Formats: sequence, structure tokens, C-alpha cells
Amino acid sequence: MSDTNENNEVSNEGNSEEIQISILGQYIKDLSFENPTPAQTIQKLATEKPSMNINVNLNAQQVAEDIYEVDLKITATAKSGDETAFVAELLYSGLFGIKNLPEEQLQGFLMVEAPRQTFPYARRILSDVTRDGGFPPLMLEPIDFAGLYHQQLQQAAAKKGKKSEDDVVVN
Repeated sequence: MSDTNENNEVSNEGNSEEIQISILGQYIKDLSFENPTPAQTIQKLATEKPSMNINVNLNAQQVAEDIYEVDLKITATAKSGDETAFVAELLYSGLFGIKNLPEEQLQGFLMVEAPRQTFPYARRILSDVTRDGGFPPLMLEPIDFAGLYHQQLQQAAAKKGKKSEDDVVVN
């Protein structure tokens, strides 16, 4: 319960169970851009649109007490016919301080809310990298991390024959 002191300031000293979540940092862990045949590719792309393949992977691990690192890996491959126009890979991470979050909610936070916070920054980085590589900026659509998480839960449950949030594990 909150107490109000004589200066009308709120104090939560008596409530040590309050959920506390903070973003301690965001950073690029790995970034790669490959443009194997720029002269031919740029000429080809003036007349045709490349096919795009986007892969997204998430990983979360506890790195210290109450501190978790969430990795968002995005790989974008553009092809013109059977030739690779470019491959962009980004491993973007966020470091989150999490205290007093119930265990049954932790996995959902790490796989849904944390990447939702870091995705806009990763999207901008990939857009800038593809533009700087001589291509139109890659504008990724927003990702439904909640949908991906529930799909992952269902796949894990199908393997075990039961549905449980405990099936998806944080390393």
C-alpha cells in the first residue's frame, strides 16, 4: 500500500511485491549485409521486383538475477530469379530488468512484450542497411509476437499431447 508523506509524495516502501520492469539497454549483437553481385542486381531490379524471404527468431535467457536478455534475429533474403540480390541479418537484443513478475507471466513477457519493444529499432536498422546497400529501404510489416508465441505454444503442446505455457522454456 502507498503512503503519503507530509509533502504529498507517494512512497511504496511497504510494497516490495510491486512488479518492476525496465529496459536496461538495447544493442546490435550482430549485423551482416551481403550484396554478392551489385552491378548486375541493381540493373535487374530496375525492371523487376525481387522475391523476399523474411525469417524471425526469438531467444530469451536469464543473464543475472532479475535480468533477462531477449534476442530478436531477423534474416531478410532478396532474390531476383535464382540469383541472390542481398542477404541482411540482424541480431538485435534488449536487456530487461524484471522484478516480482509472476513466473507464469514471465515467458509471455519475454516472448511477446520484450520483442514488441525492440522491434521498431531493429526495423529501422534493417531499413537503413538495405538503403545504404543500394536497394530500396526494406520496410518490415509489424510482427504479431503474441500470435507467434501462441503458435509456438500449440506446436509444443502438440508434441507433448497437452497444452501448457510451461512447454516454451527460457534458457
